[in-house]
Amino acid sequence: MKKTILITGATGNISSGIITNLKDSGHNLRALVRNPEKADALKAKGVDVRIGDLEKPWTLDAAFAGVDTLWLLTAGDPRSPEQNSNAIWAAKKAGVKHIVRMSAAGAEYNAPAISYRLHALSDAELVGSGIPYTLVKAQFFAQNFMMAADPIKEKGCMFMSLADGKIGIIDARDISEFAAKVLTTEGHAGKTYTLTGPASLHMQQVADAIGAAIGKPIKYVAIPVDGVKKVLAEKGMNEWAVNRFGEIFNAYAANGGDMVSEDFRRVTGKAPRSIEQFAKDFAGVFGKS
Repeated sequence: MKKTILITGATGNISSGIITNLKDSGHNLRALVRNPEKADALKAKGVDVRIGDLEKPWTLDAAFAGVDTLWLLTAGDPRSPEQNSNAIWAAKKAGVKHIVRMSAAGAEYNAPAISYRLHALSDAELVGSGIPYTLVKAQFFAQNFMMAADPIKEKGCMFMSLADGKIGIIDARDISEFAAKVLTTEGHAGKTYTLTGPASLHMQQVADAIGAAIGKPIKYVAIPVDGVKKVLAEKGMNEWAVNRFGEIFNAYAANGGDMVSEDFRRVTGKAPRSIEQFAKDFAGVFGKS
């Protein structure tokens, strides 16, 4: 059945990946964009772009009218629960039949990181809304290692604040593919899915995979979380976001991400990308000529 699917966060990596996966699906793709200047690239992909702001609920009615399914992804900031709440209310008024929400692995009320607690708050509101829902809880993105690309190229070292923690790392491309499947097939209402890669890995295993892809040994160097927070602050990141990242890194360092889920394979029928595949695909980012 042909659906009208509204995509939020449409200019970000995950949502733009969903659009790429669905561009030839036959479904009507609609994107919610706050900044009109970012609409042209989406229009070039054949996406129906609507202007609206999740922090201004009075701007949302036209964008949500006629929508069957909503992909709900919001930025990780203090106003995220407000954005989610406004989207859920607009969806309820518009008669949206299914909401698929991007949450996070570890989203719980008693989680050690505030971003996880805020995710839990929004998850609960969606579950209680009466609208059929699906929660997609993703683990640490493989693409986060691109933050370490410069020292990998220049020093042969991967600096991360993850101590000796193990993580079931997921490739962001797999999240987009998974979400596209859930948005366009039946049987997912009321489900909560956790997305990880095929293995839970120590950071030196990640460094080894990148090293194999670029043809030189890479050493993982664990650095203190406070050091990373200082660098982020010096680069202009706001205080709330700096501390949010610090809490997340501490949670992962304490093995908060040490898990492997089969949900991706069960829904898509194939294995998620390995860290080796990620490293090969993005070897140029890490210095392979």
